[in-house]
Amino acid sequence: MRSCTSDRYVAERYRRWREDNSRNSDLIVQLWEEVLCAKVDKLGDEKWMVLEQVAVAALDLHKMTVAEDCLVMLSKQFPGSQRVRKLKALRLEALERYEDANDVYDAILRKDETNTVVRKRKIAILKSLGKTSEAIRELVEYLKKFMSDTEAWMELSDLYISEQDYAKAAYCMEELLLHNPHHHLYFQKYADIKYTQGGFDNVEVARSYYSRAVKLSSANNMRALYGLLLCCSQIANSPKAQAQKKKENTKIGQWAAQCISDKYREASGSEDNQPVEQLLGALTLS
Repeated sequence: MRSCTSDRYVAERYRRWREDNSRNSDLIVQLWEEVLCAKVDKLGDEKWMVLEQVAVAALDLHKMTVAEDCLVMLSKQFPGSQRVRKLKALRLEALERYEDANDVYDAILRKDETNTVVRKRKIAILKSLGKTSEAIRELVEYLKKFMSDTEAWMELSDLYISEQDYAKAAYCMEELLLHNPHHHLYFQKYADIKYTQGGFDNVEVARSYYSRAVKLSSANNMRALYGLLLCCSQIANSPKAQAQKKKENTKIGQWAAQCISDKYREASGSEDNQPVEQLLGALTLS
C-alpha cells in the first residue's frame, strides 16, 4: 500500500488541489515542511507549480521564510517572469508594504493592461487600507472593461452594502442575474437587499425573488425560506395589502414556516421542535 507521506502521493494531492482551485494553505505548508521540501527536485517540471502553490499558501499563513525560499528558487529559474513579480508583490502586501506592492503591480500593468488578477490586487489593497470609496471607484472602472466578471460584480455589491448604498448594490445583483438567471444565491441576495431597503413595494419584490430562490434550490435554501416567511408576514399584516393578497401571503408564509420546521426536525433527528415552533409563532400570519 502506498504511504500517505510519500513525495509522489503529496504531489498528487497538490495537483488535485490546484485542479479544484482549493487553497488548503495549512495542509499545503505542513506537507511541504514534512515531506516535499527536501524532495522537490524529484517532481521534474511540476516543481515550479508546486513552488508557486506553496509560496501563496505560506503568504496566507504569514510564514515568510517558507515563502521567501520558494520565491528565491522561482526567481532564479524565471528571472523576468511577470507571474513571479506578482508573487513578490503579494509578499510585499503580506509585509504591509502596500505602496511598494502597488509599484510592482503598476509596472506589471504597463506591460499587460489586461492582467485582471493584478487589477484586483490593487483594489484589494485599497480595501485593506479602509479606502472603500476609492476601491468602489476602481472596481467600477474595472467593470467597464471586464463586464462579464461575476466575481467583481459580487464584490462591488458587497462594497456598496458596506456603504449602505442599497440601490447600487441591487443594480450589481441585477447584472449577476442577467449573467446567470438560474443561480438561487443571486436571487436570495437580491431579495435580501430589497428587503433591507424596506417599504411595501420593496418587500413585495423581495418576496418574489425569495420565492424564486426557494424554487431553484428545491426548497433547500433556508435563508430564502426564512426571508420568504418574513416577507409574507409583513405583507399579510400590512394595511396596504388587499384581502386576496393577504390570504395568498398567509398561505405561502405558513408553507414556508412548515418547511423550516421540517428541516430543523430532520437536522436534529428529533421530533421535539418546540424552540423552532415558538420562534416561528412569533411571526403572526393573520
